[in-house]
Amino acid sequence: MAEETENENNLVPAFDRIIPINIEDQMKSAYIDYSMSVIVSRALPDARDGLKPVHRRVLYGMLDLGVTSGKAYKKSARIVGDVLGKYHPHGDSSVYDAMVRMAQDWSLRYPMVDGQGNYGSVDGDPPAAMRYTEARLKKIAEEMLSDINKDTVDFQLNFDDSLQEPTVLPTRIPNLLVNGASGIAVGMATNMAPHNLTEVVNGTIAYIDNREIEISELMQFVKAPDFPTGGIIYGFNGVKDAFETGRGRIVMRGKAEIETLKSGRECIIVTEIPYQVNKANMIERTAELVNEKKIEGISAIRDESDRDGFRIVYDIKREANANVVLNNLYKYTALQTSFSVNNIALVKGRPMLMNLKDMIHEFVEHRHEVVIRRTKYELAEAEKRAHILEGYLIALDHLDEVIKLIRSSDTPEDARVGLMERFSLSDIQARAILDMTLRRLTGLERDKIKEEYAELMKTIDYLKEVLADESLRMKIIKDELVEVRDKYGDERRSVVVHSAEDMTMEDFIDDEEIVITISHNSYVKRTPLSEYRRQGRGGKGSIGSSTRDEDFTEHIITASAHNYLLLFTEAGRCFWLRAFEIPEGSRTSRGRALQNIINVPKDEKIKAFIKVKNLKDQDYLENNFIIMCTKKGTIKKTSLEAYSRPRANGINAININDGDQLIEANLTNGESEIVVALRSGRAIRFNESKVRPMGRTATGVRGITLAHEKDEVVGMISVNSTDATILVVSEKGYGKRTDIEDYRVTNRGGKGVKTINVTDKTGELVAIKDVTDADDLMIINKSGIVIRIGVDTLRVMGRATQGVRLITLKGNDEIASITKVDREEEIEEELTSETDESTGTVSDEESTGTVSDEESTDQIENNDSDE
Repeated sequence: MAEETENENNLVPAFDRIIPINIEDQMKSAYIDYSMSVIVSRALPDARDGLKPVHRRVLYGMLDLGVTSGKAYKKSARIVGDVLGKYHPHGDSSVYDAMVRMAQDWSLRYPMVDGQGNYGSVDGDPPAAMRYTEARLKKIAEEMLSDINKDTVDFQLNFDDSLQEPTVLPTRIPNLLVNGASGIAVGMATNMAPHNLTEVVNGTIAYIDNREIEISELMQFVKAPDFPTGGIIYGFNGVKDAFETGRGRIVMRGKAEIETLKSGRECIIVTEIPYQVNKANMIERTAELVNEKKIEGISAIRDESDRDGFRIVYDIKREANANVVLNNLYKYTALQTSFSVNNIALVKGRPMLMNLKDMIHEFVEHRHEVVIRRTKYELAEAEKRAHILEGYLIALDHLDEVIKLIRSSDTPEDARVGLMERFSLSDIQARAILDMTLRRLTGLERDKIKEEYAELMKTIDYLKEVLADESLRMKIIKDELVEVRDKYGDERRSVVVHSAEDMTMEDFIDDEEIVITISHNSYVKRTPLSEYRRQGRGGKGSIGSSTRDEDFTEHIITASAHNYLLLFTEAGRCFWLRAFEIPEGSRTSRGRALQNIINVPKDEKIKAFIKVKNLKDQDYLENNFIIMCTKKGTIKKTSLEAYSRPRANGINAININDGDQLIEANLTNGESEIVVALRSGRAIRFNESKVRPMGRTATGVRGITLAHEKDEVVGMISVNSTDATILVVSEKGYGKRTDIEDYRVTNRGGKGVKTINVTDKTGELVAIKDVTDADDLMIINKSGIVIRIGVDTLRVMGRATQGVRLITLKGNDEIASITKVDREEEIEEELTSETDESTGTVSDEESTGTVSDEESTDQIENNDSDE
């Protein structure tokens, strides 16, 4: 009983030591620790030397073992055992596999290990066991380890705290870019493409010379990845994405040529295959597809590869087309494959997605630190040596006295102390003097000491200069990079070929200024702006387009060929069109039906357009707005970003009420003044900030109150400058300019103020535009006549006047629409034959509404009576 009680008493404290924990918290904590270990210590490369821990340990272990490029090969098992025992406490296969990959010239663009024996093949054959193969470092790997014994990098304790290992190598080679890397961590992965050493060094030097260099400028040096197996990089868009963002899909193709045999039959010869493709598997899979009749036209496949290179032969059947067969091989087999770039590397121990400039930056910063640390180490060593030499020189200058002192001393310790006291020497100097051999006392040796000291002082001055001058350190980095490039640089193996996807229509069309015309019945065309010649005010004009009966040009848009057009229908739908996609036509041609270019419903007409630079600049999209106005005076504001994703069938831009329709849409910057004009001759001015931004499907708010039931909005403008003048045009050819300040700012929704004195002679208002003296006007009437005049020929006048005649109209003709265009830098041409017959003189009286030209007055009266 006593024993049982004692045992029970002993158990009580054990239970007290058990700490209850939440299993969920423990799992979370343990998994995070594990994932961080995988990320930092196994799967991801360091951005500085481009190596994972296992590769770094293999290279350092080989250096430690003395297996350098100039020494004899050593058994791989010996190297693996050394790395396992000292630095890498994992399976032997992980070390051997890493070492084998560093020796394969089809895996690494610049192999680091010089292997002897069977190191596998591109057909996927495994390497021989490590007891059979041998290895040593390649010369380029020694550049990775250069100066490692000069305190250039930090060291850490190994797994059992018995040895020191480097945390990073002081590499002279931008290895992260040059050899790339791939690895799967927890929650993230990396896949970095190899590049050409010569190109990377040139790009790095360009970055050192200009730290603000753009990625597009760096790409003039680093053209694209350069794969060990060569091949063709098909298309540049993926390369550009990878360089700019760190992510991109690069399409790779094997290098293939079509040859004609003596028999007249054709064959496809493949001499290079895409990176990381297993040749044997590719051939086997192709044979299966041929047997399954998914690829037709191939009679035989032969692998004629040897130690001199690849050669895969596809014999083509006599009736087959070799080009079609080759395209099918690209489509269905690994002869075309893709490399998904994902540049994730460790920067200061944290995984980061890196673009081309980031990777070069991290390498340069690392090299800079290595050069500083190396210089400090060399300076300290030089100063130590100089200190000893100074002691030697003192001893040589007092040689007899030094010998006498040493001979009279009982012990070496007495001699050391005596030297220090007599000649004011340090302990190190005194010991060095006592260790001197007798031959150093000869005249020749004494001269050598003096020369060495003089050289050493020069070296010390230079090293101090290096530490004080960053530009000198950068020059050293550049010189070492040039040395590496000259030693190991070579030609590109992978060729970049532009794909059909890269070559958009944009690449074939000049970004010229064009005029886009849209007719009342939705016929559209584009014409070079230079085709339209300027004329004097009051001219008949030139034929703008030959239209069908009852059709006339309704919109004229000046744009750049690469601009986007956002087209808005009267029902409130938005469609997209690139300016160069519009068919080109002469000035007199009718154009092409818009329904044949974009999917506009036949019963809807285009009522408004917006010219947009591009739809990819996020800042531009977020800081610009579209203001829309309807016939009934409703106004709505929406961010341009809502219209930045083109769809073939268009999108709803605004909700239109029954009986209403969209009449105008403008692009604004959020701070514009809005002016809305009515057919009755009134206009309202208010600030854009009075209209809050709404979603695409909203209806909007009241912008202006109509004067009467039949009244309607004729136009809306947005003005950013108080220098602008407002141009209004009436349907019978009258128009005028007025300062915007003549229109007082009010709240939206009011009735507005008079903008033109509407009379029977002028007709009702048809258009409103904001113009300056630098603009030209293009006026179109319903019969298709176009006239172009300079705005500077119109003087600024009051708000309530009726204006001057802009164009002479025939019969019942009326103005259909006007648009402003940028002034061309060209000699003004007069269409003398037309303008001599038609131009009337307009006096100042006309600005008050009285026309001095009687013929013109009669013409207007006739027009009125006809109506």
